Amino acid sequence: MPEEERRRTAYDEGGHALLGMIQPGADSVRKVSIIPRGRALGVTLSTPQSDRYCYDATYLRGRIIGALGGMAAEQEVIGVVTTGAENDLENATNIARAMVGRWGMSDRIGPVSVLPAEGDARMAGVSDQMLNTVDEEIRELIDRCYIDARRLLRENRHRLDKIAGQLLIHETLDEKDVYAAAGITPVAGATCWPPPGVSSPAVRRTSQGAMASTRRTH
Repeated sequence: MPEEERRRTAYDEGGHALLGMIQPGADSVRKVSIIPRGRALGVTLSTPQSDRYCYDATYLRGRIIGALGGMAAEQEVIGVVTTGAENDLENATNIARAMVGRWGMSDRIGPVSVLPAEGDARMAGVSDQMLNTVDEEIRELIDRCYIDARRLLRENRHRLDKIAGQLLIHETLDEKDVYAAAGITPVAGATCWPPPGVSSPAVRRTSQGAMASTRRTH
């Protein structure tokens, strides 16, 4: 891998890992690697301390912020956004869409289920005006989360630099090493497994272009 691509991948994975470490109630970061595997250029492994089948808005919003961590890190450090963010954007959008349209977590939409799990919402009698409002709410939610992701990375830039630097040296960091690099003590606690229809946070891959549920090079 070219050195510039290694550096970008290190900051991309570092952004995911760091936001996962500092988000309230986030799943613990177990391993981070920039060793290419097949067409994937890197991976961040996160799993919960224990399973709990509930999902509040704070946790889900943290999931969106964490998913946007790679893109935010690229823009903050390198000043560009690459195609490697495709799968992360899909995951963030799926979470936001469910929060707004299915789980009653939008004040403007209210406690109603607007978007069916399958099929066209219009066939269920949902108006175009309501769907436009849902789209606006989804966009606003993701925009706010992206702003927060960039702000958190700026405020913790020294931690991001240390994680990326250690990844460039060692290529793979286990849980103990990545938390030590960030200067953060892991906090044990129960978190939630991913909601239905949302990709698992257990493996996050980065690359130049994503296909399906993995992020791959062209």
